[in-house]
Amino acid sequence: MKPLFISIEGLEGAGKTTQAAVLMNWLTERGVELVRTREPGGTPVAEAIRELVLATHEEEIDPIAELLLVFAARKQHVETLIKPSLAAGKWVLSDRFTDATYAYQGGGRMLAAELIQQLENTVLEGFQPDLTIWFDCDAEVGLSRASNRGALDRIEQEDMAFFNRCRDAYASRAEKQPQRFLRINANNDVDQVSRELIAALELHFA
Repeated sequence: MKPLFISIEGLEGAGKTTQAAVLMNWLTERGVELVRTREPGGTPVAEAIRELVLATHEEEIDPIAELLLVFAARKQHVETLIKPSLAAGKWVLSDRFTDATYAYQGGGRMLAAELIQQLENTVLEGFQPDLTIWFDCDAEVGLSRASNRGALDRIEQEDMAFFNRCRDAYASRAEKQPQRFLRINANNDVDQVSRELIAALELHFA
């Protein structure tokens, strides 16, 4: 099988980090050589942009400026890490990718999906994950979990309406591209989510 690019999506507190470890173990047990990364970030330049996006500033970041920063980080990430890793025969697992932009900047910030699509076409030229695993949880559940982890970053401090719009945007993306999305119910406890993930993987890769 050719190396695959897999993205993990979900709101804050959805358990992506925990379940990414389960996914990595499942893949490595099957002989997959895997590179794990994240967005925004994944390379030194993209990580510097991540800090700019997530830090709290006295100056408010304009939503379109935020959108452009995210795509700048993504372009660097794709060209410097993701595509070279795939070309070297390694699978790539990324914590978030372009679907997060449609969710957070599109749904959350209420920027037009057409604007995001134009940028996606220009920056990525059709490049997208082979598989996206969406850990879907209620915004209330996710934010409650996230608040227990410590200080919240600039985006995590948004209100519940923001995250409900993010979730709706994820749902819309999953509905439009069911062949690419695996939806996992992340409202459940950790062990149950892991079991559902493994069952979905075994079915998908059967």
